[in-house]
Amino acid sequence: MAEKVTNLKGTRDILPQDMLKRNYIFDTIKSVFQKFGYQQIETPSMEKTSTLMGKYGEEGDNLIFKVMNQGEKVFKKVDLGAASSKNLNKFVSSLSERAMRYDLTVPFARFVVQHQNEIAFPFKRFQVQPVWRGDRPQKGRYQEFYQCDADVVGSDSLIYEVEFVQIFDEVLSSLNIPDFTIKINNRKILTGIAQLIGKEDQIVDLTVAIDKLDKIGKEGVVKELESKGFTSQDITTIDPLFSFSGSNESKLTSLKELLKDSEEGQKGIEEMEFILSKINQVGLESAKLELDVTLARGLNYYTGAIFEVKANNVSIGSICGGGRYDDLTGLFGLKDLSGVGISFGADRIYDVLEELELFPESLKTDLDVMFVNFGEEELDHCFELATQLRKDGFHVEVYPESAKMKKQFNYADKRGVKYVALVGANEIAAGKYQLKNMDSGEQVEVDLEGIKNLLK
Repeated sequence: MAEKVTNLKGTRDILPQDMLKRNYIFDTIKSVFQKFGYQQIETPSMEKTSTLMGKYGEEGDNLIFKVMNQGEKVFKKVDLGAASSKNLNKFVSSLSERAMRYDLTVPFARFVVQHQNEIAFPFKRFQVQPVWRGDRPQKGRYQEFYQCDADVVGSDSLIYEVEFVQIFDEVLSSLNIPDFTIKINNRKILTGIAQLIGKEDQIVDLTVAIDKLDKIGKEGVVKELESKGFTSQDITTIDPLFSFSGSNESKLTSLKELLKDSEEGQKGIEEMEFILSKINQVGLESAKLELDVTLARGLNYYTGAIFEVKANNVSIGSICGGGRYDDLTGLFGLKDLSGVGISFGADRIYDVLEELELFPESLKTDLDVMFVNFGEEELDHCFELATQLRKDGFHVEVYPESAKMKKQFNYADKRGVKYVALVGANEIAAGKYQLKNMDSGEQVEVDLEGIKNLLK
């Protein structure tokens, strides 16, 4: 019995018509990154296991795909003495010296440290590459997926936070997403809140809990905080956070009063005021910009601004995120190099565009015209015409054999070709060709220049 043919769970094949849509998203994101002066780089699919491990917390480490050592290395380097529950990580490391990258940020930090003498600081880079995670596959969650990241390292300037808000706005506006919100907060504000209740040593527990407010509600957040040892007095003190409303300015006014005794909190408020004032100065095309004091995101390395973007009225989670991180490169020995970065969730953006039917009609095909094959003599002439059209940048195909018209037109229909060209002996003699619009069914007689004008 033949083996059932299927791809690995958590991965997928991308069909040509889907690639057209994906590239539309990627190209839009890349073009905006480049407008703002970001340079494209790539890093390898695999990194040293030691480069990745310990950078994402215990949960993240467990999702890293490790690659077994090859051949003799397995037996030469494996540490059988570590094969116990106490030394499990050491044992696994002896089996696997390489791992698939979990995200683009940690490899980027390694890249900066390794190439610090070859790049100019502040260094503005972007990457569009796949990453791998051992998540449980489900709708909208894959084990292999693309990230579209932009980062700046080597500057503390908040102008880059302003720039990233503009980039979010321009990319998603260019993709015609009609209603989306850029949520922004600052880790220093969250630190100030933790200081307010004397729980700075539990800031991770605090931020992880309040970050779930929109998912589990106030009651759920309170229960989680209580389970982590926060007292009823602690929860009463921070209770105003759950009901902050009004304009960004009014929220900042309330925060200033709430955090008046926290130097760190006040610093976060000042940074927020700078970003909001600059955005007010230049304006946004489509985005709503909202200060959300419960926004924390899961990653612990954020130290300043935190971003999250959601498409409104769509049943999909956040589609972009990011924030300021200080000293990420310190993990690899290069200290005191501040950075800020964002990531576009291309797969989720794809789902938003599909749900809202926002992909352009032009993405149905990348083939402008197909020449029907009437026979050997006509084929020679079609090759000449196709060559000239390709030189002018058009996407052209000549059907390979003189099959029945029905078969050739069925092929053209499946390919979604825009025009079919019929070039028989009479057309060759007259220098005029029949061009059929496959959408409208309209057929016109044109010369070569006429074909070019129609395709334009």
